[in-house]
Amino acid sequence: MSLSRYPEYKNSKIKWLGDIPSHWSIAPLKRTASCNDTVLSEKTPKDALIEYVEISDVNSVLGITGSTTYPFSEAPSRARRLVQDQDVLVSTVRTYLKAITPVLNPPSNMVASTGFAVIRPDSRHLAGGFLGYLLRSEWIVSKIIARSVGVSYPAVNASDIMQLNVPVPKKQEQLIISGFLDHESAKIDTLIHEQKRLIELLKEKRQAVISHAVTKGLDPDVPMQYSGVEWLGEVPTHWKVTRGKMVADIFVPQRNKPELNDSGDGYCWVTMEDMKTDQIVTSKRYVSNAAIASAGSRVLKRGAVVASCVGNFGIASVLSTDAVINQQLQAYIPRGVSAAYLREVIRCSKRYFDLVGTAATLAYVNQEGFANLPIPLPSIAEQGEIELYIEKNKVKFNGAIFEGIKLIDILKERRSALISAAVTGKIDVRNWHQPADESAFDEEVQQAGMETTA
Repeated sequence: MSLSRYPEYKNSKIKWLGDIPSHWSIAPLKRTASCNDTVLSEKTPKDALIEYVEISDVNSVLGITGSTTYPFSEAPSRARRLVQDQDVLVSTVRTYLKAITPVLNPPSNMVASTGFAVIRPDSRHLAGGFLGYLLRSEWIVSKIIARSVGVSYPAVNASDIMQLNVPVPKKQEQLIISGFLDHESAKIDTLIHEQKRLIELLKEKRQAVISHAVTKGLDPDVPMQYSGVEWLGEVPTHWKVTRGKMVADIFVPQRNKPELNDSGDGYCWVTMEDMKTDQIVTSKRYVSNAAIASAGSRVLKRGAVVASCVGNFGIASVLSTDAVINQQLQAYIPRGVSAAYLREVIRCSKRYFDLVGTAATLAYVNQEGFANLPIPLPSIAEQGEIELYIEKNKVKFNGAIFEGIKLIDILKERRSALISAAVTGKIDVRNWHQPADESAFDEEVQQAGMETTA
């Protein structure tokens, strides 16, 4: 898709905006829109239900993703901004989140947090669709963030947003621009959704390949026998099926948490936050020998297999450094099995941990549960072959997943660039019409992905 520039431009006299089409005007937002026009009355009946939208319910791409229903008497005190169709919500707190979205056909009882500026277009000057894209353009967002004050909780005054000078094309042209952006954004969002689904399928396939390798082996013709474990099914006849305690010592950390330090001295303090890779090489926090001793804890030597024992099961990593683990983790210290192979068995055994976990408020697997984990056990030599096979497949699948993620980034960048270019007049879409054949766009996006990964 190729879009030309306007025939004539003029200097906007705004550094960040540059030149604009010669027939466009520039005006402070407050001259073409109003802000926070209506609020929920304190005389609202106590039992009146409201649909409350807060900052976490808003995404600049997905729009309003949720709301909470409250009777007025139980609603947060910040639930006061009344909204209507074509308004634009702009978060004035934690502006780095970019929680900005147009309001489209809201229920009559929708109320937004006072953490938003509710900007309402003046229908004489601005179309709601155009305003929605304008306020989500990178140019405007960067100005809102730049005007924010505060480090941990940056905020901006709504009046400062309304002072911003913005480009204003004719109303009919605004409608064409917003129609163009609706169409192009929808196509891009569809492709992003397809890529995300592909990535999830690749992850599922990757895990299926790994699970098959550690439970069935690599030889499709080998004789099989029932393992005696329902969820494990059949295993090769020359394998043993044993328990975790027969191939490893089980370590459960003390409940006393040692005092941590941020100096980088001592041993790594490993938590669930660190359990995202095959090997744990380091962590963000450390603990000293003295703190370990006072807490009655213990240093695990490299080679231990650490696994989650609370909440989400089937998460495991091998320590590549000596470390101390927290109470959300337990460890296997291998003595008759390869650490890497055991890690993959644990990852394939989520169903087992879910079955044996006890739940009060959060599911927990105790030492006995870890000790009795069924282990399909080939010889050390065969374990090594399986590890190599798994590693090769991880490289293949991870490469495909990475390419999918890169393509999603390209698509997001394209959408952002299109919005900014259209609402600032850098491209002329006045003669745009919806093409009958969309295949050219799909081929263009795929080509962009290939060029990026070449």
